[in-house]
This record gives sequence, C-alpha cells and structure tokens, in this order.
Amino acid sequence: VQLVESGGGMVHAGDSLKLSCTALGFTFDTHVCGWFRQVTGKEREGIAVVSRSGGHRFLALSDSVADRFHVSTNDAHTTMYLHMAPVKAEDAGTYMCAAINRNDFNGEWPDPSSALVFWGQGILVTVSQ
Repeated sequence: VQLVESGGGMVHAGDSLKLSCTALGFTFDTHVCGWFRQVTGKEREGIAVVSRSGGHRFLALSDSVADRFHVSTNDAHTTMYLHMAPVKAEDAGTYMCAAINRNDFNGEWPDPSSALVFWGQGILVTVSQ
C-alpha cells in the first residue's frame, strides 16, 4: 500500500489549487481514504473522506472547508483529488492523504501513529497574499 501526493506548491490567495493522491496497490473499494492537513501551530485536521462500497462512492468534506473545497475521484477509483477554491492564507500548510482498510475503519480515523493507517509523503501548500 502506497500513497503518492502531487500538486502542491505556491498559490496566490484567491486562486485555485488541485491536489492529487494516487493509491498504489489498492482502490477505494478496499480502503477508506482521506485528506488531512497540518497547519503551523494547529493539530492535524481531517478535511475529506473518500470511500466506495457496493458500487456507490462516498465523499465527505469537513465543515471547515466544505464551502470552498470539493473532492473527486478518477473512474478507476485509485486517485482522489482535492479541489481548493478560493485558497485563503489559512490554508497554507502540509497536506497529506491517508488510507485505512475499510475493515479497520469504524467511522473515525485512529491516531495518526496507528499502524493501521498508511500515509503519503505529504505536500506543502504555500499561500501568498
């Protein structure tokens, strides 16, 4: 199981940014995936969840970003995208995607240090004014 993020970098406040997370070795049928971010001085925040069961796709966003972000997946259910628009200064930070086998997921993500959770390498988003 491996997750590869891409799409980070510097963006101007008010612009849009699209982050990608590609799952290698699994799909959203077997694993629940999520987007998290770590902003300086704050705890890691879960901002999106993606899963698929019985042919139905489930997408959810945190209330803190739901008015500006949306999440989507590719048809193969191996890549999830985080669409951010408009980006604000407070969105700057490190964005990470994570995956957990759906059999181990009870509706809440375990502690980030849990061996059940696989993490991507993380990507940095910098916002200029």
